[in-house]
Amino acid sequence: MNAEPTDLDLLRQASEGDGDAFARLFRRHRDRVFRHTLRLANTPSDAEDLVALTFAEVWRKRNRISSDDSSILPWLLVTASNLARNNVRAFRRHQALLAKMPAPEPIADHSSDVLDRLQHDDIAARVRESFERLDDRDREILSLCVLEEMSTQQVANLLRVPTGTVKSRLSRARTRLAEIVAIDLSAEEIRSMQ
Repeated sequence: MNAEPTDLDLLRQASEGDGDAFARLFRRHRDRVFRHTLRLANTPSDAEDLVALTFAEVWRKRNRISSDDSSILPWLLVTASNLARNNVRAFRRHQALLAKMPAPEPIADHSSDVLDRLQHDDIAARVRESFERLDDRDREILSLCVLEEMSTQQVANLLRVPTGTVKSRLSRARTRLAEIVAIDLSAEEIRSMQ
């Protein structure tokens, strides 16, 4: 019959690279350490952090921990208490520093700007959707002339067509895009009335 390994046995095995041994040690003592830190911490979340820090210290000092008996629980509880005190001191220093800082200036309400931006984004999305419904030729001419801001002469040279052709294609493409956007907006208005 195999005897249950002691904490020091598990620490020695962990030092030799056995991760399972460290996991067993953690499972063996985490609840006791948590209950202890819960009494010292402000919140359960803080207590969980202290447990994690305590076991991180065990790992960091795994080769140097010694005990008169086979359990390292007393070492864990003392370490957790020290870490909790350190956290309280750090919190107090932080609060003192914040108290010395000047109060922040009031921030203007940006809700109307956000609303405008959302509405603009909605309109831009509708235009993009309508743009995607155009045929390739219309998308190309609008992309070059409007989005890329190329002159009609540059586009004519690029496409190897007369300048007048570019102008008429651009005019037709703008008209088609405006019609698609208007149809989409009208359909949405009708849906919102129902």
